[in-house]
Amino acid sequence: MVYTRQDIITEARDWIGTPYQHQASRKGAGCDCLGLIRGLFRLLHNNEPQVPVDYAPEWAELNGEDQLLNAAHRYLHQVQGPLQAPKPAELVLFRWAPQSPCKHLGLMSTRDHFIHAYEAVGVVESPMVPMWRRKIAGRFSFFPID
Repeated sequence: MVYTRQDIITEARDWIGTPYQHQASRKGAGCDCLGLIRGLFRLLHNNEPQVPVDYAPEWAELNGEDQLLNAAHRYLHQVQGPLQAPKPAELVLFRWAPQSPCKHLGLMSTRDHFIHAYEAVGVVESPMVPMWRRKIAGRFSFFPID
């Protein structure tokens, strides 16, 4: 089956309400932010390019490597253009501070909202308020860039 960008957004919205569970990636059962994206990747490709090794909640700070950003470059298609102007169905990676590694990601559902999972809340659709926009460190797509 060939999926469109709208299909991916519809599938991501189907995950809303999934509880937060560190390292999990199952719709309705539990996931973290990476698990949500892993689930969407499985839908598109029928598998995952790499199953992540166990990771601690503070994984991004442990070795100083930007592991999430590096994986995005390996398995996704980088989108060029202003970081703060992501489009629907693009993946956005976030840094909490300018020199820190990326530690969070989500999928844009509209130009002003994104779907992501975070602790104590689970999968939600949130407004892309200025605080979130300032923290965007990368834009990627599941699809090749035309």
